[in-house]
Amino acid sequence: MFKRPITLIVTAVVLMAVALLLYRCTSSSSVTFQTAPVTRGPITQAVTATGTLNPVQNVQVGSQVSGNIQKLFVDFNSAVKAGEVIAQIDPVVFQATVNQAEGDLANAQAALELARLNEVRTRALVAKQNSAQSDLDQATANLHQAEANVKIKEGALEKTKADLDHCTITSPIDGIVISRNVDVGQTVAASLQAPIIFAIANDLSKMQIDANVAEADVGGVAVDQDVDFTVDAFPTRTFQGKVVQVRNAPITVQNVVTYDTVIGVSNPDQKLKPGMTANVSIVAAHRDETVKIPNSALRFRMPDQTPSVAPKRDPASSARGPGNKPAGNRPERRAERTVYVLAAGASKPTAVTIKTGISDGVNTEVLEGLKEGDRIVTGMSESGAAQTPANNPFGGGQRRL
Repeated sequence: MFKRPITLIVTAVVLMAVALLLYRCTSSSSVTFQTAPVTRGPITQAVTATGTLNPVQNVQVGSQVSGNIQKLFVDFNSAVKAGEVIAQIDPVVFQATVNQAEGDLANAQAALELARLNEVRTRALVAKQNSAQSDLDQATANLHQAEANVKIKEGALEKTKADLDHCTITSPIDGIVISRNVDVGQTVAASLQAPIIFAIANDLSKMQIDANVAEADVGGVAVDQDVDFTVDAFPTRTFQGKVVQVRNAPITVQNVVTYDTVIGVSNPDQKLKPGMTANVSIVAAHRDETVKIPNSALRFRMPDQTPSVAPKRDPASSARGPGNKPAGNRPERRAERTVYVLAAGASKPTAVTIKTGISDGVNTEVLEGLKEGDRIVTGMSESGAAQTPANNPFGGGQRRL
């Protein structure tokens, strides 16, 4: 009576087991790998930074005397020559001071003439014994005092004339006025420091970028390296320059250390203007024809494998070359990485250890381990699931098939 239900139950269990087995076989066979070819071509490793365009020589012209601005002879963007008059401070007060100093000097010179005559007269009387020696001493002292007083008055006159000359402000260099900070009638006070009236750039056809390079990247920056940069005013145009100086003075802002890197820029059409923000890309290394792979291949890991750890090297052995001789500065740091190569007709990729060189952030140079044309795995997918790109080796967990 109960044999028939038991038979149906056993049959149903067997069918479910067979269906589960078929499902697993079907799902495992539906895994596909996304691959990319190993190519050959140029690759550039660059250090990025931001900086400000500045004139190579920027002179701030001020006033050494206080007074009202009487005239301005130049304005913004005016071309000037060295020695050209660019501003005039009202000289009336200083001219009066010069006149007073000239009068004081004339008075001192008259006193000197009188003292000289008295000294000669007294000397003659002493020689005839008609006067005491003390009178001659007094006359000689008066003569020396008169001579010193003349020198004092001459110095005062020279100072007042210098102040009068400083009322006429001239350009110290050939260049162009990029800033004017005063207007006619404005009073400038030079009691504590010289007020800035003009800023004059020497030559805007040659400029420089003061770029702030992070301490982690400054090791790859050297003098004479090529630089590409853009500015917001011309987003579709790329300008060129060269590194002329890497200054050793650190700049620390909110615990971030950067170094001022000076980049020489040619600006023949004067499209670039002082103060523009430049997005700088310093070419640290370049290869014209080299084997390279996408960076996504370096991040891919098979679901049943953990990220490989690069073997540790002995510092002593890495610092010496063949024959136990110092190897010196190496052009690049060779790192060992693991990628997966999918051979033609194979259903499962093979792990391959390679040595990498420079990287541009998208592709990485391969020094050893791969050849042009190999297919490397960059991701994987399965039917009914979303495509899985290169697995992040630093992620929390990995999906298993």
